[in-house]
Amino acid sequence: MDLVNYVILVLAGVGAGFINVVAGGGSLITLPLMIFLGLPPAIANGSNRIALLAQNIVAVSNFKAKNVSPGKFGVVLGCIALMGAVIGAHIAVDIPAKLFNRILSVVMMVVAILMAFNPSYQSLQGENLSKNRRIVAYLAFFLIGIYGGFLHAGIGFIMMLALVKINGFSLVKTNSLKVTVALIYTVAALGVFIYEGMIDWKAGSILAIGSATGGWLGSHFSVNKGDKWIKRIVLAAIVLMAIKLWVF
Repeated sequence: MDLVNYVILVLAGVGAGFINVVAGGGSLITLPLMIFLGLPPAIANGSNRIALLAQNIVAVSNFKAKNVSPGKFGVVLGCIALMGAVIGAHIAVDIPAKLFNRILSVVMMVVAILMAFNPSYQSLQGENLSKNRRIVAYLAFFLIGIYGGFLHAGIGFIMMLALVKINGFSLVKTNSLKVTVALIYTVAALGVFIYEGMIDWKAGSILAIGSATGGWLGSHFSVNKGDKWIKRIVLAAIVLMAIKLWVF
């Protein structure tokens, strides 16, 4: 890669980091971009985890500084997702490049279809941490962890829907929980990719600079603007991702 490509990665990282924290779908930008710039699919997938780790460390720290805490529930969900992520990451490193590209294409189409239905990210019930709701959330996040370890792309939308619809969290609290869960399981997934030698450290680190910046901006925006603006950004992200998937 040349200097221009690295600049593109930084800028893409800022945008993806912001989108990931506030809404979701940032990896639908960075993964195809890194593959387009010449990285093999599995290495692009692994290198993207460096950026995700940096983005979520910054976002979690910023939420904490602004007194928005995920609490013990977020840590438990993260640990459950971590177990799934180890399984998903092992699947990702063993899969042939051609098949990975096909799966990524299918996932992007599925996300586009889900976006077309424009799901509501609004809770009508208030927070619900009853035993039954917690069990459902645990099962959901184990499966989310498997997908997150395998691909991650579009997972922010899925986590937001799960946290809002199952447990009734506000969007600000949901984003705090989301980045906490993503941080915990990303550590496990990244470890698998490092062990398997599926990392381009230079590309991943350059992308991480932008993603960390975007993560800080996204968490700052979430807390300061609240649910109303988060809903607007989620809607905008859905529309932009739908256009991207349709045109490109």
